[in-house]
Amino acid sequence: MEDKTYTITLSNGTVINNLRLNGENFICSSELTEDLFENNCSPVIINDGTTETLHENMELIQIMKIGNEYWFVLKDIPEYKMELEKIKADLEYFAMMTGIEL
Repeated sequence: MEDKTYTITLSNGTVINNLRLNGENFICSSELTEDLFENNCSPVIINDGTTETLHENMELIQIMKIGNEYWFVLKDIPEYKMELEKIKADLEYFAMMTGIEL
């Protein structure tokens, strides 16, 4: 496990401090829930104490409580997935406007 301490800032301004990183898992001693991340991951700023990185579109992959700590994984959403979601939304809108049932 790295010795760095991470800080994550969600899009609504919520700051999660004093995180450790183990593989892809951020580890937090404070209670975290999925609700905290819902609609708050575009954009996300991750700071490792030296470098601050802006991630335009992320999603929460998992969150688990292990002992007294909360382990969670955030991943960047690939561009192709964003494009597919846009196409799906456009099709649903078109179907709604024309009275077609999908």
